[in-house]
Amino acid sequence: MPSKLRVLPLGGLGEIGKNMTVIEYDGRIVVVDTGLMFPTAEMHGIDLVLPDFSYLRDRADDIEAIVLTHGHEDHVGALPYVLREIGIPPKIYGGLLTIGMVRSKLDEHKLGDKAPLQELPPGEKARCGPFEIELIHLAHSIPDMRGVLLKTDAGSVLMTGDYKFDQTPVDGRPADVSRLAELGKEGLTLLCGDSTNADRPGIAPSESAVGPALLQQFGRCKGRIIVTSFASNIHRVQQVIDAAARLDRKVALVGRSMRKNFNIASNLGIAKAPDGIFIQPREIEDFPDEKVVVISTGSQGEPLSALRRMANNDHRDVQLHAGDTVVFSATPVPGNERAVNETIDRIYEIGATVITAKDAPIHASGHGWQEELKLMLNLTKPKYVMPVHGDYKRLRLHAGLAEAVGIEGDNIFQGRNGLPLEVDSQGAGFGEDIHAREISADGIFIVVTTISGDDGSIVADPEVIFRGVAFLEEADALVEDLQDLVEDQLDEAAKAGRREAHLIEEDLHEVIGRFVWQRLRRRPMVLPVVIEV
Repeated sequence: MPSKLRVLPLGGLGEIGKNMTVIEYDGRIVVVDTGLMFPTAEMHGIDLVLPDFSYLRDRADDIEAIVLTHGHEDHVGALPYVLREIGIPPKIYGGLLTIGMVRSKLDEHKLGDKAPLQELPPGEKARCGPFEIELIHLAHSIPDMRGVLLKTDAGSVLMTGDYKFDQTPVDGRPADVSRLAELGKEGLTLLCGDSTNADRPGIAPSESAVGPALLQQFGRCKGRIIVTSFASNIHRVQQVIDAAARLDRKVALVGRSMRKNFNIASNLGIAKAPDGIFIQPREIEDFPDEKVVVISTGSQGEPLSALRRMANNDHRDVQLHAGDTVVFSATPVPGNERAVNETIDRIYEIGATVITAKDAPIHASGHGWQEELKLMLNLTKPKYVMPVHGDYKRLRLHAGLAEAVGIEGDNIFQGRNGLPLEVDSQGAGFGEDIHAREISADGIFIVVTTISGDDGSIVADPEVIFRGVAFLEEADALVEDLQDLVEDQLDEAAKAGRREAHLIEEDLHEVIGRFVWQRLRRRPMVLPVVIEV
């Protein structure tokens, strides 16, 4: 009996973020994307939210390849955690910039020399077990975006990743419409399409339209200009640099990821800047305000981002003041609105001016609107459609668009994370739900200790509380060892005559953090609490 083609989303359905999909055929697996999601304000002590890839732990030897559509964190950010937990696959494919950014990320996690990273140019085909893999060039807000086409004896699947049909992209490379049309002629079995903007009628503005709007806004600013955008939006950063050069302003890249990503893109010939335009963040105060543009991370109000620290007067090199103009060249990802609004309000309190995409056309989405989603459907003419990359509202709207262009309603599948779609010669339908959840990292450890105010001796056993700590199967043993460690530390403090609670807490913070790193290779938030009685 022929094998079924199985498409199992582990993330990205019913949410915006942590995109990860398992494609399975004849007992073998290709994983498309390994994304993460940033925590909401309610997720205290949690740094990252990962897809639940526990399904792959017992199937690690069946994985032929991991294929990455592009370099955004919601598509590649979980890769170090995936590799650490399930091992290194035979191949990791992606576009040139994607591979460059991922290599840098894995180097930080001490995995770079082990990972078999390989660029797969668009149009070239790679054979991995029962799969033929081809990457198709698409346009997005980051260069080298690729749709992933997987062919098997049971049919073909196109994972679009994030895309728009931008006819005038900044790099001059629009989507490969002709290849998409060929798929429609060849007969595409299943389309898994981006649903992010399924609620927006019409066609998304071109990214190249943002540059003139930025230049116009910059020309009206008398003081410093601070532009915040996604660090991976190389096209946007390039346009900010071009506008600054036109106005004879120096540029400072602020934020580690901003500097790193632009350097990677420059070394690959994807981005460029005039000689002498860059200054170091520490040099900003050496130049007149009207001669400076700062490009910063923090467009989503992230707590530790450069802009958030500027707004809280906590940045080493940049202190915002009246006369500054802060340009949000991005829109909040759903769930981040509160953090962004808090940052904007704080900037107004300082006396600076804020310009957002509501005030001027200084942002263009990298995701296609309704007419572009319909164009993808009409070009590829899939037999089956499963909307992905969106909350349930957008998944349903995308399903409606598919039906509007002539796809039979019974051939459109509105899924969720953990629910596999199975396709064979008899048709398509959902299989058994594996109940995928989400995993958070690195979480928080709270250790509560009670000591005597007279002699510092231990009055009660230390209490260990942890939240949002991933992969803690060995929890019982770890808690016992951690309690022993804390008791030893408290005994030493008592013998040394240290009674100050804050000094004891500092010592505990250090030893607990070291212990958790050695045992889990995680760096959670550590909160020691010392109670004197």
